[in-house]
Amino acid sequence: MSRRRTLGTKKKVALLVSAAAVAGGGAFVMASTSNAAQSPQTAAESTVCQGLATALGNNQRFIEGQRSAPDAQSAARIANREAVIAQIKVQQEASGCAVGESAQDSQAAAGQPSQAASAPASAPASQAPPAGNAASGQQVCNGSTVTLSGEAGAPAASSNQFPAGTKLKVTNLDNNKSTTVEVTSVSGSCALLNNAAFEQVREPGKFLIRRALIEKVG
Repeated sequence: MSRRRTLGTKKKVALLVSAAAVAGGGAFVMASTSNAAQSPQTAAESTVCQGLATALGNNQRFIEGQRSAPDAQSAARIANREAVIAQIKVQQEASGCAVGESAQDSQAAAGQPSQAASAPASAPASQAPPAGNAASGQQVCNGSTVTLSGEAGAPAASSNQFPAGTKLKVTNLDNNKSTTVEVTSVSGSCALLNNAAFEQVREPGKFLIRRALIEKVG
């Protein structure tokens, strides 16, 4: 009788150990799968991440320019852009992107086709005047990609080539949506839309316009 109880007890222990091992293995597999699913994506792997990385790079490059050649407003501009960068990093994390990744070359990220070939030009690039001196109605910023600055407020744009008060029409050639905005601040890009303006022309889920037509209209 005692021997039967001992054997029964051993069988129960063996079954419990076996079940625990299976449960543990299953938990490990689930954890591994979960961690893999949460691995952040890079700009090369996701259009959303590429747009956010470009926006981050634009702002970082602008800050570098302000620090290398400061003026009376540089401190305020830098503080504003640092707050914008913090918000972009929040968006990167929420979108599953690598937080802090930036694309320093905001005008033509590696591997992107030139927009100058896909967008109708009003004049050959070799004959086009500098963007800041362009006549009203002329296409400018040929070949530039467009992303968001991360700034809030009414629809507006910032630029490193056009003075405040200049009006630019930005058309997303992938969906034919356009917006006309006024340049209100300086940035590290030819034409950079704030959040509200970008929402008017973006494609759902994208933070980068690869095929953009930018015209000076006022």
